[in-house]
Amino acid sequence: MKKKAIKAKTIVVMPAYNAARTLERTYNDVPKDSVDEIILVDDVSKDNTVKISKKLGITTFVHPNNLGYGGNQKTCYWEALKRNPDVIVMIHPDYQYDATLIPELVRPILQGRYDVMFGSRIRTRKEALEGGMPLVKYFFNRLYTIGANIILGVNFSEHMSGMRAYSKKTLETVPFQRFSNDFIFDQQFTVSAISHGLKIGEIPIPVRFYEESSSIQFLPGLKFGIESLIVLGQFIAHNAGIIEKRMFKEKE
Repeated sequence: MKKKAIKAKTIVVMPAYNAARTLERTYNDVPKDSVDEIILVDDVSKDNTVKISKKLGITTFVHPNNLGYGGNQKTCYWEALKRNPDVIVMIHPDYQYDATLIPELVRPILQGRYDVMFGSRIRTRKEALEGGMPLVKYFFNRLYTIGANIILGVNFSEHMSGMRAYSKKTLETVPFQRFSNDFIFDQQFTVSAISHGLKIGEIPIPVRFYEESSSIQFLPGLKFGIESLIVLGQFIAHNAGIIEKRMFKEKE
């Protein structure tokens, strides 16, 4: 008798802050037949994000205090792991990222080819800029990507995507609880995953920036840029045995 195949479990998490104007559109694009549950964690929004989330039937958690972008993701992953998923998809609810592509993002992980998948917005400069990506953001993204690829020994087209998929193994391997609660969380996660030998792939996704979409302001953006470079420096120093950072794999 042929055994019945066990369906893989996919959880979508949305770290949210003031996403009331874009949440419903993001939610509507999520292919419900490919996802078992959607979790939204609200970081003390000043708008109706929570009300809309609950109205849509999204599993909603609300922080009592603002913890920051990284702190929000930590809660997202803790709650997702409680549900014993095979894959966790993180997508910003600001409608910058095409949620209809979630099945394509998840497929390589379910096939065992990758542990982490990024949705990359940058294939050509023309496409990125015509999609509304600010010029300064585009050039910093490109410069950082070139430097990070050389230092980390990878060849990604983008390191700063807000649409990512992780295997359960990844979230159990990467010590994300040790990471910053700030915007640098994603960069720490990527470098740590590479340090632990996890396989990372990417698929192209459309570029779309709207007036309602979230965007990091100048000073936080400058701080984020400096911290991103510091993380790369820490990776170099850790591998050289100069320092030991617990976010990276221990030296044997």
